[in-house]
Amino acid sequence: MARMKGIAMIIIGAILWGATGPMMEWLLEEKPIEVAPFIVLRLLIAGAVLLLVLRSQGKRVGLIWRQKAWARQLVIFGVVGMLGVQFTFLKTIEESNAVIATLLQFLAPIFVIGFVTLSQRRWPPVYQVLGIAVTLAGLVLLLTNGSLSSLEVSNSALAWGVTLGFTFAFYTLYPARLMHEYGVIQTVAWAMVIGGAALFMTQPLAVFRMIPMLLDPLALLMLLLIIVFATAGFILLLGSTQYISPVETSVLSSFEPLTAMVVSIFWFGQLLGQWQFAGTAIMLIGVVWLSVAGSKASKVEAEPPKTM
Repeated sequence: MARMKGIAMIIIGAILWGATGPMMEWLLEEKPIEVAPFIVLRLLIAGAVLLLVLRSQGKRVGLIWRQKAWARQLVIFGVVGMLGVQFTFLKTIEESNAVIATLLQFLAPIFVIGFVTLSQRRWPPVYQVLGIAVTLAGLVLLLTNGSLSSLEVSNSALAWGVTLGFTFAFYTLYPARLMHEYGVIQTVAWAMVIGGAALFMTQPLAVFRMIPMLLDPLALLMLLLIIVFATAGFILLLGSTQYISPVETSVLSSFEPLTAMVVSIFWFGQLLGQWQFAGTAIMLIGVVWLSVAGSKASKVEAEPPKTM
């Protein structure tokens, strides 16, 4: 029963997060808004609402700030993880489109492998090297559509997309202990408030300039839908890791780019080239391979040696 709950959580969360990409793309294209103030409002509103809900349920949401070690980790997660993912995801959409941004997010496993390799000071096993090679081959096809003479996306989009992969890897790995100690929702809520407040301090005037735009009912409705979808998606994606294995998480999270692609096709009429479709499939195969092979290798290492 717990496993089915985790599967349902990851599928619904992936679909919700994948759907926010085209929604944000529409808002950036149709309304005169800037990335930074949009993120500030989105994070602060969502984080504050979640904290109020937890407080109404009798949760001691301020307890985490009494422990300096946990508070420090929370601030790092809020700025580098939560704000990092939000900002780089929107910038990648702004420079390309929602489909490309969602797919570049799948570079995260490569950064995870790189971090482990550097921290343990040893070369990655063969299965990881093969998985990285397959994923990068798919990325090349996605970015070039089979023609190596030119890129289908700009250099800035590629730079933001690679940064997105790094921040998403950090977002996935770093808060594990925080979530275990204080719960998924409280961790996500405080991270949103911290990330939004940090960005607000850098561009307060831009936030106030955006407020009149919210008088547009359609823009306000879209902003609220994005907040609800993205917040629910974040909570479900992180929460699912408590019930299902990394292999299942990796496989089922492929609903993110698929959702973004389907919505973009029907909403914007955006179609990837035939080689870009092939690259998308190859990238997803590479990511799944990394998780499946890694899970099998971990089981082998965990088995006790056989005795005569």
